[in-house]
Amino acid sequence: MRRWSDAAVATVAALLVLVTPARAQDAGNLKKDMIGQWELSTTERSKTCVVTLKPDATPQGLKLELEPGCAAALPFTKDIAGWSVKGLDIVRLQDAAGQSVIDFTEVESGIFEGLRTNEGIYILQNLAAARSLAKSMDQMIGDWSMVLRSGRTLCGLTLTNNEATPDNFEVFLKPRCDQVVTSFAPKMWRLERGELLLMSASGEIWRFEADDNAQWRKVPDSVDPLILVRQ
Repeated sequence: MRRWSDAAVATVAALLVLVTPARAQDAGNLKKDMIGQWELSTTERSKTCVVTLKPDATPQGLKLELEPGCAAALPFTKDIAGWSVKGLDIVRLQDAAGQSVIDFTEVESGIFEGLRTNEGIYILQNLAAARSLAKSMDQMIGDWSMVLRSGRTLCGLTLTNNEATPDNFEVFLKPRCDQVVTSFAPKMWRLERGELLLMSASGEIWRFEADDNAQWRKVPDSVDPLILVRQ
């Protein structure tokens, strides 16, 4: 069996000394960054709960506070007694025994995703950013036109705040729409990670991104892109 030389062992030991503090420092930075108010929600914020993460240690982990009504909006939160950082990048909301109720990992700056089996994905994000998104959703409600950049209008539609499913809202087409739109037949809409999604009953999705002119452009781009403009 091959044996390592004393020099090799010393080198590995030195590397471990260098790496271990760095890993601990990264975890410590994440813990520090998480202190404050966060919104825990379903993916499209139809059900929300404000969570305040604190640095104080308790027998159940680090201290947190849930706003009144969290258990009614998100029943699993009734089991949450504390929080912790596991490894380098897992933010854990845990029960009184220290077991995971839900684990989150960062998917974008300040936005964390967690999965609960048989329930789906939940989002943990900075409260101020979440409220800014809510304002953006309110601003989307109303009448819009689908037009081609070349100037031809394809359809008028209305985005509503009527809940179609727990995570989506109803959209209605106006009369005399182009066949391109009626064949797609969008029934629901939502905002997701900066995109506007229109969804048909069959599950087909059209995605739109905000452009520099405060309009929404269908992506991926085409030669004559489809644009949503406020009526």
